[in-house]
Amino acid sequence: MTEKVPSTARLLVRNFAGNLTGMFGLLVIFLIITSAIFAEEISGYNPNLMDGMSTSLSPSTDHLMGTDQLGRDVFSRVLYGGRNSILIGITASFLGNLIGTVLGAIAGYLGGKIDTVLIRISELFMTFPQLVLVLIFVTIMGQGVNNVIIIFALTGWMTTLRLVRSEFLSLREEAFVEADRAFGFSKKRIIFRHLLPNTMSPIVVAFTINIAIYIIAEAGLSFLGLGVPVTTPTWGNLLSAAQAPVVVEQYWWLWVFPAVAIIAFVTGVNFVGDGLRDVLDPRQRTNAKNKTFAATLREKLFGSRKQTIE
Repeated sequence: MTEKVPSTARLLVRNFAGNLTGMFGLLVIFLIITSAIFAEEISGYNPNLMDGMSTSLSPSTDHLMGTDQLGRDVFSRVLYGGRNSILIGITASFLGNLIGTVLGAIAGYLGGKIDTVLIRISELFMTFPQLVLVLIFVTIMGQGVNNVIIIFALTGWMTTLRLVRSEFLSLREEAFVEADRAFGFSKKRIIFRHLLPNTMSPIVVAFTINIAIYIIAEAGLSFLGLGVPVTTPTWGNLLSAAQAPVVVEQYWWLWVFPAVAIIAFVTGVNFVGDGLRDVLDPRQRTNAKNKTFAATLREKLFGSRKQTIE
């Protein structure tokens, strides 16, 4: 009997399961997203319910993360805020990556004038700092969750385009591409079915990095009063509401817990991105078996310390 060969997807899942930091990041993301989905069942409070008898309470058994100045449960608002912040980060990153991947694949494979035009357009966008572009689009389009998603997608595709384009420039000269052309395959099939799967590593890394960037960017915009309207709970709006000096000094729970939620989710996303990069790109794969979980986690968080022996 011939031994059954595992499928590619099964091999990828098995390799990722052996990546300790990747699995730790996935666990963190799963817990946060699950908590956000079942926010009301977990917290037991409506995030917009105001209780005049329970204003500015510190964390307790009744309110695990305390209450704000209007008597609203902070734990419930942090969980609900995660829904919108995570939605913005994931959706904007997906759309931006989709735009950059398609344009980068076309530019890298076809080359010529099309490549030149697309590169010049990306250079035009990159001439301005992304924050400036975001502020310009926010001024034009206005605030709102959907508008913020569209703005981040329109201002965040250039890096992905360049990554995918560089991969295609090297891959299009490979022997299997010449064989595809000899068999008469269409350009569309060669680009999206034969070349694109070989460029997944930089795309996945860019996707995960952008999720973290957009969540932090949303928090920054909300802190400036230019992101999602204050009536919509997000992690950024919770931080923005706690920016007064008296709140920072006396009501620490109003800003500490939203900040911890952002840090935890962004860290988990970065860990998953590193794990997927190691699985999808064998050249970057680390030998996780020779590292303890604590050592690997410490290296990811703080970087490896090199000791010089004189």
